[in-house]
Amino acid sequence: MGKVLIIGAGGVGTVVANKVAQNPDVFTEIVLASRTKSKCDAIAKAIGSDRITTAQVNADNVDELIELFNTHKPDIVINVALPYQDLTIMDACLATGVNYLDTANYEPLEEAKFEYSWQWAYKKRFEEAGLTAILGCGFDPGVSGVYTAYAAKHHFKEMQYLDIVDCNAGDHGKAFATNFNPEINIREVTQKGKYWENGEWIETEPHEIHKPLNYPNIGARESYVLYHEELESLVKNFPTIKRARFWMTFGQEYLTHLRVIQNIGMARIDPIMYNGVEIVPIQFLKAVLPNPGELGVNYHGETSIGCRIKGIDKQGKVLTYYVYNNCSHEAAYKETGAQGVSYTTGVPAMIGAMMFLKGEWKRPGVWNVEEFNPDPFMEQLNKQGLPWHEQFNIDIEL
Repeated sequence: MGKVLIIGAGGVGTVVANKVAQNPDVFTEIVLASRTKSKCDAIAKAIGSDRITTAQVNADNVDELIELFNTHKPDIVINVALPYQDLTIMDACLATGVNYLDTANYEPLEEAKFEYSWQWAYKKRFEEAGLTAILGCGFDPGVSGVYTAYAAKHHFKEMQYLDIVDCNAGDHGKAFATNFNPEINIREVTQKGKYWENGEWIETEPHEIHKPLNYPNIGARESYVLYHEELESLVKNFPTIKRARFWMTFGQEYLTHLRVIQNIGMARIDPIMYNGVEIVPIQFLKAVLPNPGELGVNYHGETSIGCRIKGIDKQGKVLTYYVYNNCSHEAAYKETGAQGVSYTTGVPAMIGAMMFLKGEWKRPGVWNVEEFNPDPFMEQLNKQGLPWHEQFNIDIEL
């Protein structure tokens, strides 16, 4: 059906390349590009597909991206590079007539901040160019938004309370490691929390609100309120929501390491001078921490991510609803060579691109995933390795 260009060769890029190659009826040609071409070559070799072409690109450089896009002429770009690079890639898409999809919203390099305003500002330009940009098509953001749209379409007359719950109950055997890019991960979980309630944002100290929640097949895990980007778009697109929160599990050992990293200044994102050389502490820390893309070998256990929703059903009665997926780290690694956190992000990114190429999610402008029809996406989740489950009128604990 079309040609796809994947930018990024980390754990998520590995999963996207694998899943794209598994669907040759949709993705007729594949290009994999990153700053380090040898990483792309290794992924292509491991997959063993002669349909994957590899390339080198610095995604910070619009001119390099334009040259890459003009050379390969893809129908859509799947951006699984760094969030700092979203805007340069979107600029290159506009310059070359290429459609766009990412898994995380733009973040400025100098400030840890979740905000869609920079990308939403591109809406008119993409409309006028006749191009589609799909934002936040990983799991959370991504599937969490599709789950919410599916619940609104099929089960609720009015959604009132939304809690996105994200548990990683896996064990990689490392003293401390992050499940995706350490720089992005640490910036994300150390910033202040925030949630939506009664028409306004309530800010909290990092990890201030927490409680044990029970996850299917896993049991109780201490869960913490963070701010996550999909909350911003979901409360805009579903205005009946009175309260929306995002919860994530952390072990005590992880939090202790995180606290020490912050206390000694290694989480700083501003440059310092060291032996006459300017370095950013968190980027140096990233260089010495385990590579998230290589955690899968000994990873066991599973993730459990879903939406717990309370509101009024189609018949006017109070309804509680839980839709979720559990993903095995071992199964993810066996299939793609990457651990479960990469898998749960990479599979939805592929499905989003599939939705575009099939014409299901094709609309000029800049859109969040919940603004499209959730049904064909939900169908593909079951087919592509992330089956979902529903529970009705249960204690959602929130």
